[in-house]
Amino acid sequence: MTDYQTAYRQSMEDPEAFWAEVAEGIDWSRRWDKVLDDSNKPFYKWFVGGELNTCHNALDRHVDGGRADQAALIYDSPVTNTQATWSYRELRDEVAKLAGALQGLGVGKGDRVIIYMPMVPQAVMAMLACARIGAIHSVVFGGFAAAELATRIDDARPKAMLSASCGIEVNRVIEYKPLLDEALELATHKPGACIILQRPQAVATLVDGRDHDWASLVAASGPADCVPVQATDPLYILYTSGTTGAPKGIVRDNGGHAVALKYSMKAVYDTDPGDVYWAASDVGWVVGHSYICYAPLLQGCTTVLYEGKPVGTPDPGAFWRVIAEHKVKAMFTAPTAFRAIKKEDPDGEYLKKYDLSNFRILFLAGERCDPDTLHWAEQKLGIPVIDHWWQTETGWAIAANCMGIEAAPVRAGSPTRAVPGFDVRVLADDGSEKAAGELGDIVIKLPMPPSCLPTLWNNDQRYLDAYLSKYDGYYLTGDAGYKDEDDYLWIMSRTDDVINVAGHRLSTGAMEEVLAEHPDVAECAVIGVADELKGQLPLGFVVLKAGVDRSNAELVPELVKQMREQIGPVAAFKQATIIKRLPKTRSGKILRGTMAKIADGVDFKVPATIDDPAILDEITEALRGVGYPKA
Repeated sequence: MTDYQTAYRQSMEDPEAFWAEVAEGIDWSRRWDKVLDDSNKPFYKWFVGGELNTCHNALDRHVDGGRADQAALIYDSPVTNTQATWSYRELRDEVAKLAGALQGLGVGKGDRVIIYMPMVPQAVMAMLACARIGAIHSVVFGGFAAAELATRIDDARPKAMLSASCGIEVNRVIEYKPLLDEALELATHKPGACIILQRPQAVATLVDGRDHDWASLVAASGPADCVPVQATDPLYILYTSGTTGAPKGIVRDNGGHAVALKYSMKAVYDTDPGDVYWAASDVGWVVGHSYICYAPLLQGCTTVLYEGKPVGTPDPGAFWRVIAEHKVKAMFTAPTAFRAIKKEDPDGEYLKKYDLSNFRILFLAGERCDPDTLHWAEQKLGIPVIDHWWQTETGWAIAANCMGIEAAPVRAGSPTRAVPGFDVRVLADDGSEKAAGELGDIVIKLPMPPSCLPTLWNNDQRYLDAYLSKYDGYYLTGDAGYKDEDDYLWIMSRTDDVINVAGHRLSTGAMEEVLAEHPDVAECAVIGVADELKGQLPLGFVVLKAGVDRSNAELVPELVKQMREQIGPVAAFKQATIIKRLPKTRSGKILRGTMAKIADGVDFKVPATIDDPAILDEITEALRGVGYPKA
């Protein structure tokens, strides 16, 4: 296999030849006329004229190619105490019948289908069934608020909805059907049909003429064949919250997506056909799309779908049990999951109960990984721990330690270097490139590689305004950071989280690294709060490790001293407060922007993606204790 520098250089100097070679790993029903079409810049298109079917490449190809009896999907649900496995043949047959059921309801090529489901295997089957018949799926996180679901229904205008009677959390059952019914009442667009998966924990009432029982409808349906689509046709729409309130519909095409995701499984994750791969995410997020459903199956791996938590289902050894029982080779999760495990089991006692001899690599992404968490995982697991960086918009890693090409030395806090295909730069506001070590806007030079968003659903103008307008010829990631002298990238914070203290641009991510090093701190966040004199001042929030009992009066001076020693007086870090937990989205991202609004006394909307809205009351109380909002 080629080394990293050679692969990267080829992808920069001759991207068409590079991606044409990679695309040979995919089955095409019609080969492309042009690898990269740049005739309508900045709307680039990959594999124009090519036709394929993503479901065929994920399932049928492996059934026909000798993997029919290999496990394709393992379902592990500690919240229902069930496990099940589908071989490639079994999964293909289930998906084909569900696709037939959709066709029977009039769903065809180009129609949209919204999937509003919990972490059950039928959610993956639903995605693949849509892909099989050329329908465009849009997965909305199960249990999402009715009003938010309604906005997505009105934007995507689906012909059908696929849902379940309920989702199951650690200690509660969340009924989905009332939320779905309310959303359909609120929405202007009315889908013709809903298919409801009845779960025994809560049986839903079906509406005559509109709702169909999943099991009986599928049982009565014949299998559907794969329908070839254009490489440039949409595979799915994935909504991400927009700053204006209206959600942005990220579009993913069929061809570039299949090519890049299959490539990533070996190049980034060093995972081969037959290996067991586990992304501990949710199907509602991009990680669930890319690395629970599509990429592992495109590669011929066994993928694990886990309905549980890192702690509490039933203990901090939950992840180790899954890895041991299913012989997982590579795992991908968010740093926040490991911070939760570390908080509950700092000495790694639960690790010792399981045989992790098949476990080779741990990948982390979704939030910046603080060096303290990275080192803890390295020490406890004794395997490479790889931080990598990407976005919903790209669908796969922008920067990573490419373990299947050439593993590089790990630098804690950095996701290593740009992945082949991504021309990553760091720019100043005037568009000039920053020198090594200087903080700036991280951008990607156009064209971006296959799988990255070609536009937003029905909104080319918003795509241009949101991502391409600040720097001509570049995609704006919205992240701030720098490159070091060896081209390692350092993603320090979202651009919104770079604070301006008396004219100095400072990264809250760098400050969080310092706080995380304190032996009593399990998790932390730093926000910028308004200050009349200096513009903004940093304010820290810390969650203590299990069993630690400290007061603000004892701990904060130690944190201030630590910050002064490591970042210096320029940080003007003087305030912090202890809290029980941080407000997060369901994918583990800390809601720093919302915390800052509470501190500044600014009106805010409770984010639809928040894990537990009650936590904002705790944050408000903690802020009052340290004098915020200022009168």
